Amino acid sequence: MSESKITRMANQIASFFVSQSGDQAAAVAAHISDNWAPPMRAELLAQVAAGGEGLAPLVIAAAPMVRPVSRGA
Repeated sequence: MSESKITRMANQIASFFVSQSGDQAAAVAAHISDNWAPPMRAELLAQVAAGGEGLAPLVIAAAPMVRPVSRGA
């Protein structure tokens, strides 16, 4: 999946949760962890590690809580 599609999808999730009550970053992380395949999560986390260009601040805040991808996945 292209980085631009990952960025767009992550930012759409963040834009939904930004208007919700509670821990918005945790909600974004839970949604991504529960619904994204390991390769997608790995791409997102790599993008964040590379500086997170284009990602919403809420996605950046959620990244440390996204379920990590095991080497075998």
